[in-house]
Amino acid sequence: MSESTLTRMDLAEAVFREVGLSRNESAELVESVLRHISDALAGGESVKISSFGTFNVRTKSARMGRNPKTGEEVPISPRRVLTFRPSHLMKERVDAGNKR
Repeated sequence: MSESTLTRMDLAEAVFREVGLSRNESAELVESVLRHISDALAGGESVKISSFGTFNVRTKSARMGRNPKTGEEVPISPRRVLTFRPSHLMKERVDAGNKR
């Protein structure tokens, strides 16, 4: 199994090949979609993409943590974290990819 990364440029190239927009229009479309997703998440909204999964923003409370090197307790401030929950279809598709 080779490790590779899908980039914005790869997405734009796929839109260019499959939809037929120009390369610039394809790149703008990809950027627009990613910006809409990012803006929604930054605003605290969930983003659900059917047959793909759901992105959520979760608020984590302040807590005490421990430095694994020294064992010293350190406070961890409250923060918002991004979570992703894949759809059942995506889980099945990923699992099927492992069986090649």
